[in-house]
Amino acid sequence: MAQRLLLRRLVSLTFTKSSAPVRSRSSVVLPSLSSLSRHGTGPSIQHQAGPPTTRRFSKSPACSVTFNIQDQLDFTDRVINSKTPVVVDFHASWCGPCRTLGPRLEKMVAKQEGKVIMAKVDIDDHTDLAIEYKVTVVPTVIAVKDGDVVDKFVGVKSEDELEVFIKKLI
Repeated sequence: MAQRLLLRRLVSLTFTKSSAPVRSRSSVVLPSLSSLSRHGTGPSIQHQAGPPTTRRFSKSPACSVTFNIQDQLDFTDRVINSKTPVVVDFHASWCGPCRTLGPRLEKMVAKQEGKVIMAKVDIDDHTDLAIEYKVTVVPTVIAVKDGDVVDKFVGVKSEDELEVFIKKLI
């Protein structure tokens, strides 16, 4: 599975870095329609894909405690170089236990009132980070302080166990 995720990531990077304009499927499959539109017998339809869009998240104070990692540079900037201890939640959208742990973890981090922040890493989107931090099972949560991993756990934990985990980080 990790190989498939890595391959998916590699393929998406290859397509993202391509600078050649992308023609629509209709202009590739039906060149006769394109030639008709150039001769004035029909409307000219030329579709070109624009640059890939990236999602931006709010940086308002309400959202500053929990954030989604966008890429490797974002991870380095917001987690490794953070002065505040960071709880990193490696999860996947298809993972049932992740859906249970995520809100619990967010709630416990929010209770700390800024003493700890939380980064969420989707392993399907960021396979390279999952491999780098030896994430083999989701959910996996690591604690990062001053750029170093100081603690880690795998699986769903109760709120009391999460509180103990976070208190050790502060």
